[in-house]
Amino acid sequence: MGTRLLLCDCAGTQTIDAEKLSSACDVACSRIHTALCTKELESVAQPLQEGKVVIACTQEQDVFLALADELGVEVPGFVDLRDRAGWSEQGQDAAPKMAALAAEAVLPQPITPSVDVVSEGTCFIVGPGALSFEVAERLSDQLAVTVLATDDMDPMSRSFDVVRGRVRTVKGALGGFSIKLDALQQLEPGGRGAFGWTEPRDGANSSCDMVVDLTGGTPLVQAPAKREGYLRADPKDAVAVERLAFEAMQLVGTFEKPLYVRLEESLCAHSRAEQVGCTNCLDICPTGAITPAGEHVAIDPMVCAGCGECAAVCPSTAITYEDPPVSALLSRMHILSRTYRRAGGQAPRLLVHDAHGAEMIRLSARFGRGIPADVIPLELNVISGFGHAEMLAALAHGFARVDVLLAPTTERDALDRELALAQAIAGTAGLAQIDEADPDALSDLLYAQDVPPPLADPVLPLGNRRQITRLAAQALNPQAAAPLPLPENAPYGAIAVDTDACTLCLSCVSLCPSGALADNPDMPQLNFQQDACLQCGLCRTICPENAITLVPQLDLSDAALSQDVLNEEDPFACVECGALFGVKSTVERIMEKLSGTHPMFATSEQARMIQMCDNCRVNAQFQHKDNPFQSNPKPKVVTTEDYFSKRKDH
Repeated sequence: MGTRLLLCDCAGTQTIDAEKLSSACDVACSRIHTALCTKELESVAQPLQEGKVVIACTQEQDVFLALADELGVEVPGFVDLRDRAGWSEQGQDAAPKMAALAAEAVLPQPITPSVDVVSEGTCFIVGPGALSFEVAERLSDQLAVTVLATDDMDPMSRSFDVVRGRVRTVKGALGGFSIKLDALQQLEPGGRGAFGWTEPRDGANSSCDMVVDLTGGTPLVQAPAKREGYLRADPKDAVAVERLAFEAMQLVGTFEKPLYVRLEESLCAHSRAEQVGCTNCLDICPTGAITPAGEHVAIDPMVCAGCGECAAVCPSTAITYEDPPVSALLSRMHILSRTYRRAGGQAPRLLVHDAHGAEMIRLSARFGRGIPADVIPLELNVISGFGHAEMLAALAHGFARVDVLLAPTTERDALDRELALAQAIAGTAGLAQIDEADPDALSDLLYAQDVPPPLADPVLPLGNRRQITRLAAQALNPQAAAPLPLPENAPYGAIAVDTDACTLCLSCVSLCPSGALADNPDMPQLNFQQDACLQCGLCRTICPENAITLVPQLDLSDAALSQDVLNEEDPFACVECGALFGVKSTVERIMEKLSGTHPMFATSEQARMIQMCDNCRVNAQFQHKDNPFQSNPKPKVVTTEDYFSKRKDH
């Protein structure tokens, strides 16, 4: 049996066309109920027992979850048609949007990979003695507590451990913090009177499952609000301290930590041969979860908070986001656009938002105008990783415009950069950010928006982010005759080579991480494939002649997929055997500079070796009287005849 959609008009406050919903999104719809969560709750029981069910109500989902638990059946799915579509000034025209939202709700979604994190309750408290000891006393019954007192106050209780010192570094996250301490003094419990303390020592190491910071000063970690297991409160705020103590007691057990991103080290363009190239992810990570690790970077999954910015700005797709993966996000956008059109809609707009945006939409629907019937909301766990590839893909899917609704806590660095890149490729008319925290103002803004015409023939871009961008850009720029100019630091482009300065040493080829630069084994030649170029800058950094310049652009022609010759010269013919080797101009330049002036090439015979291939040069050196490989003459073999003739002489 297929999925069944249970409908409710919420006491007659919205208009629902069950027939159009059913035909547009290929699901079986129930009759339209009026009070499904109260008077008609019994109508939910049988469908729940029969098979997969999606209930068109999220406000009262706890009621339906309790019913499913009571019946011992599979948890139903939920979709909000009321706040996002039905409750609107244009609610009577919302059938296409309802169909799109219902179709998205029944679309299977991948499960984000995760790992178990075990916290056994080892707690490290740092702060002034009076407050820290009070909190420790409260927690010590349930947690194994160690207090680092930042002042000279002595503890009165031995129900927890106490040390003194300074915190040098804190690394890790819930279940795996490592702490380095300086000036560490441990308490000596024996004797009468005040406790004694050991001599201070630096470089002490400790580990714990959670850290409680009551210092009130600079946080001990980057992005403290995003670090799981790191609890921080203003010591002057009694309520915040009490809440913090309660949270600490809940952090014992086994927790599921999502693995938000995946790293393919072989694709990373961070560095080669100790030359640094791309640092995008290192520069933008708010939590410090990404660190250099030789020629690539390393990501600490326990510290990663899942903002997705690193994946958005990674030029090589070495970092990919998994919550959800880009393929699943594209599937959602495709089904929304396709179903909207199938249900009779013409030019849908996409509103990308997170949980904060969802609450604004609900408030606007209940107390205001709601959102227009052609604005389709797409809720994500985080929006900071919604990059240029996703923006362009949405336009390619047939959305007339794409708006990203920002929240007060949204990480905006990557979004700003990615929006500028997407606008350079697709134009500014259909892409924008909305920074508005007032639900009524949001509604007014959406109703007043200019809506450009959507793509006449939507396409379905697939692949990784680079492939998605190229396919979407080709659909959005069908008449592009020249490469599209892009902002600085864009991940697409060409390189310009100063042929007068370039000596074809090919250092750039040896370091290129993507294979965009290549040589020709048969002749001195520098080849370049623009589609593969990451604009990482390694070639520019390593070039000894400063002959390379990066040119950010996007060439949508087929020429970008093949190799172009950036520089080439005639090879030099060996004066002995005629074999081709090296670069003719380079050999001539060396001859000009060294012949007759350098001691090793003072004579014409010695200078001639510069013009020989490797084999001939070795042979000439071996035959030369100053042969560097020559050793003392081999001793003559003494024979029996020599021995007897020597005796006769005596």
